[in-house]
Amino acid sequence: MKTANWSPASWRDHEGLQMPSYRDAASLAATEAQLGNFPPLVFAGEARSLKADLARVVSGDSFLLQGGDCAESFAEFHPNNIRDTFRVLLQMAVVLTFASKLPIVKVGRMAGQFAKPRSAHTETIDGVELPSYRGDNVNDIAFTAEGREPDPERMIRAYNQSAATLNLLRAFSTGGYASLDRVHGWMLDFMGRSPWARKFREMADQIGTALDFMRACGLSPDTVPQLGATSFYTSHEALLLAYEQALTRQDSLTGDWYDTSAHMLWIGDRTRFEGSAHVEYLRGVGNPIGMKCGPSLDPDALLRLLDILNPAREPGRMTLITRYGHDKIEAGLPPLVRAVMREGHPVVWSCDPMHGNVIKTNNGYKTRPFDRILAEVRGFFAVHRAEGSFGGGIHVEMTGQNVTECTGGAMDVTQMDLEDRYHTHCDPRLNAGQSIELAFLLAEMLNDELAERRKVAA
Repeated sequence: MKTANWSPASWRDHEGLQMPSYRDAASLAATEAQLGNFPPLVFAGEARSLKADLARVVSGDSFLLQGGDCAESFAEFHPNNIRDTFRVLLQMAVVLTFASKLPIVKVGRMAGQFAKPRSAHTETIDGVELPSYRGDNVNDIAFTAEGREPDPERMIRAYNQSAATLNLLRAFSTGGYASLDRVHGWMLDFMGRSPWARKFREMADQIGTALDFMRACGLSPDTVPQLGATSFYTSHEALLLAYEQALTRQDSLTGDWYDTSAHMLWIGDRTRFEGSAHVEYLRGVGNPIGMKCGPSLDPDALLRLLDILNPAREPGRMTLITRYGHDKIEAGLPPLVRAVMREGHPVVWSCDPMHGNVIKTNNGYKTRPFDRILAEVRGFFAVHRAEGSFGGGIHVEMTGQNVTECTGGAMDVTQMDLEDRYHTHCDPRLNAGQSIELAFLLAEMLNDELAERRKVAA
């Protein structure tokens, strides 16, 4: 992918929003130089493999499942947390595969999702005004003058945590943990009271029976690698461009540039404008790129951005992640879908039902009602069914921890429950029970969409 008038540093000549201002320029330069000498976290060939997998989503032959933390934190870094989120994603993927008979492309919001955009530069508590918290790789969530000062050395810690997380994810995905023989063991203990846990166990029993039959035919996870391991990719919002540039490497095989901090990067709703530093940076790397699309994006602007980010119209390069809100998607999304189809841009359409559905409760907590999340997913599929396009993905903020951050669902988290286990560093996440419930309901919607496509094709 040869890009004219681009270099890993050319973003610095463009308007960069949502990035910190560091007081100590020498410390920032030293940190960038140190990161620039570190090994890549992912490899160009892996990013190309993800792009090929996403190209199959574009054609309707696979489905994208992208999920993980709203914002990773240094404080909650623990192998059990990584394992539990990974296995909930495995559970969601096997539910979707079993129901739809489609391969599921699994992408985690993990191993790098630290930086967060904010609606204001500062926040005020009890008359004290301090810089906003922008993620653990920028500053501290503690409301102190020292903690809120952006510190470039936090990028080193974020790199090290990402490297350790990736090491564990690779071990889980290829070392036997992801084997379908273990599907019963993926169930988390606290999910026992969820009706969807029973449904998952019933499905796992059917998978076990199928595996027994295959084993009798001489096929098993030992002889068929696809049954004993899985491909798992990482992603995050490419917000802190000093960090991303420092981890940009030129591929020795192709000569193309790749951001080696993650397999997939995305541009957020606040930084996807034409001429932004973030668009400039991402147009030149060969990774698959995501872009958030919401009510403020008009069709012509979207088409111009697609021409900038994917001028060769390469399938698998672009994923459009829609975030409208349950009450806006059916009116707001169709003009974008029609414009993209009219111009022939090959994109993955993925639904983010989280960011447009945040409310604040009477007791002061931010939450996302499960019924609104589900309503936006239903609206997403309804639009694509009506327009003749393929709704090919879901993008959720979730965790394997037993949190109470989003209300509703079969486990019936109420507003009064929020204070019990509200642990997020930023936005509320679905817990394991709610995530599995969403996967089963999503599978029904996906089946309806696939049935409609088969009917039209006939």
